Amino acid sequence: MAGKKKEINNVSQELLDFIKMSPSAFHAVANLKSMLLENGFTELNEEDKWDLKAGGRYFTTRNDSSVIAFKMPKNDFENFKVVSSHSDSPSFKVKENPEMLVDGSYLELNVEKYGGMLMAPWFDRPLSIAGRVMVKTKKGIASKLINFDRNLCMIPNVAIHMNRQANEGYKYSAQKDMIPLLGDESTKDHFNDMVAKEAGVDEKEILSEDLFLYNRMDGTFWGANKEYISAPRLDDLQCAFSSMKAFISASDERSVNVCAVFDNEEVGSLTKQGADSTMFYDVLKRISHAAEKDEDDFLRAVAGSFMLSADNAHAVHPHHMDKADPTNRPHMNKGIVIKYNANQKYTTDAVSSAVFKEILTRAGVPYQIYVNNSDIAGGSTLGNLSNAHVSLNAVDIGLAQLAMHSPYETAGAKDTEYMIKGIEAFYGTHITKRGSEYLF
Repeated sequence: MAGKKKEINNVSQELLDFIKMSPSAFHAVANLKSMLLENGFTELNEEDKWDLKAGGRYFTTRNDSSVIAFKMPKNDFENFKVVSSHSDSPSFKVKENPEMLVDGSYLELNVEKYGGMLMAPWFDRPLSIAGRVMVKTKKGIASKLINFDRNLCMIPNVAIHMNRQANEGYKYSAQKDMIPLLGDESTKDHFNDMVAKEAGVDEKEILSEDLFLYNRMDGTFWGANKEYISAPRLDDLQCAFSSMKAFISASDERSVNVCAVFDNEEVGSLTKQGADSTMFYDVLKRISHAAEKDEDDFLRAVAGSFMLSADNAHAVHPHHMDKADPTNRPHMNKGIVIKYNANQKYTTDAVSSAVFKEILTRAGVPYQIYVNNSDIAGGSTLGNLSNAHVSLNAVDIGLAQLAMHSPYETAGAKDTEYMIKGIEAFYGTHITKRGSEYLF
């Protein structure tokens, strides 16, 4: 038992290390690329012609913040097996011309909300800044990742003495309350220079940037038996990391296994690199074309395909149990969560859930069910958006967590391992559709 606990904690520690190295969606995709390259995958550029070999391993990126990897079987393939997740998390994006000198003594940075977050936990904790900058080169323009990786700024709270109603409820203003303090008046006119130094270029070479605040707290194990993990960005890097680990290790010689990590899920996916773009369709279509399949072959392959849309789920909260559904109550460390919604915010239906439940049961991986409390509107995720472009059977899954969209979230230490094993079983199970039957 002790050995098993150590093994589970090891993979969760890998996750925490991955999150620490991934302070922005750009860094997350760079780290996923490193995992792929270390395991023999070849990077493809979308603007190049693709020459795909039987048995080859490939990936492509878009916007440096989304990645789709795939494995070509050694022989002809029948369908696609896909797992999708997302690389972004709610944060604050640094605006253009961000410096604001306040009262002649404080230098603040003008920021705006990215995604729907819990704002209160952002106060009074060390923050830093990471993202990408576009720099002028001798040949044109290039992208560089930067991460200040130090305690750089903070959003100070208002003392209780100045707001006696603070503990009775407060409506935060993103423009007034959530502005980070960078330094004193001596910092004025130096932010762009700081960015340039992090990028290793002259200030005049910086043309534009996509920079975000991030929480500096490291991920940690906690609880009486270290049964929980807490970290920034568990939603959805826990699923992105787990799906990529499983994808790299699993194979099916009659399917094209695909791992997709999209950006901008937290703001609706309506970008060229989001799940509601053509990226997913474009990649599958090019795979089919490179395999010399015609349009009918492609449509038949898609009709027999299957997707897991992996995005974390809400665990029952110990203080607010009434927020959960009366009969479907997922908990941390109890396995993969299968998510349902009658209004199709999630893609799960009787067919897709039955197939995935059978795969998990055969693999000995526990699962549980999430459905919204009927009086509380839930959010949507990747599956239904991707399905608008490529129609295939899909099931929405995730791992149970607390404090979703906080800058420091909590999940179960065992569940990362469950997700990896469950997705490995999915990738390794060949699913054949014959009319209304699904054969394994």
